[in-house]
Amino acid sequence: MKEVKPLKKLQLQGFNNLTKSLSFNIYDICYAPADKQQAYIEYIDEAYNAARLTQILKDVAEIIGAQILNIAHQDYEPQGASVTMLISEGDNVPPNMSGETPGPLPETVLAHLDKSHITVHTYPESHPDNGISTFRADIDVSTCGQISPLKALNYLIHSFESDIVIMDYKVRGFTRDITGKKHYIDHKITSIQNYIASDTLDEYQSIDVNVYQENIFHTKMMLKETELENYLFEKEDDLTDEQKLEIEDQVHTEMSEIFYGRNYEN
Repeated sequence: MKEVKPLKKLQLQGFNNLTKSLSFNIYDICYAPADKQQAYIEYIDEAYNAARLTQILKDVAEIIGAQILNIAHQDYEPQGASVTMLISEGDNVPPNMSGETPGPLPETVLAHLDKSHITVHTYPESHPDNGISTFRADIDVSTCGQISPLKALNYLIHSFESDIVIMDYKVRGFTRDITGKKHYIDHKITSIQNYIASDTLDEYQSIDVNVYQENIFHTKMMLKETELENYLFEKEDDLTDEQKLEIEDQVHTEMSEIFYGRNYEN
């Protein structure tokens, strides 16, 4: 991987007022027959409860160099959870935060930063007829100062079973240097993909839609290889060959519809 030289630090007039916002959505697809759909939702609810999600956010805060000030969390009935975390920029900001390099690998979560925030929401749901169930997690990380939410991408992707990943990144506002000049971005970025490990990218089909002049970046990824056993909430031996082919088709259709944002006619 090509070494990226860190950018020269700006001499600012006061605090870095730029807000760097990352919206990160993952989808996990599963086939659960009608008599097991409730069990699947209960499994997902337990696997991603408030305690688990709180730990994920603690790890994210450590990765991006943020200091945790306060945490509040709550599980809900019949499913879902929320976590609120107040954080500020820590004393030890990781090196090369502004470089285009990947960060480390690894219901509802809401975490607030000092003047910023982190949120995670989970949405388990099932198709009423064909047994396809989709778990979605929405994570929003908004930071100010030197720290960047992009460094947490690798960890987040591997913290969930991500069949589809959709990411949006935007730098908002401006900060002013000591000469009075306004700066609308304080780091180089050409693609969100540059912050994801190459071996992870190799597993996904990826598309970029970027608006460089507005500092808006969009990337979506869909897993290339799918093994049926990874998508079954029942034993594969209980299915006929015809049923397996039908389920594979349903899984691929669900993934394509989500990835391209449109429904296909049956």
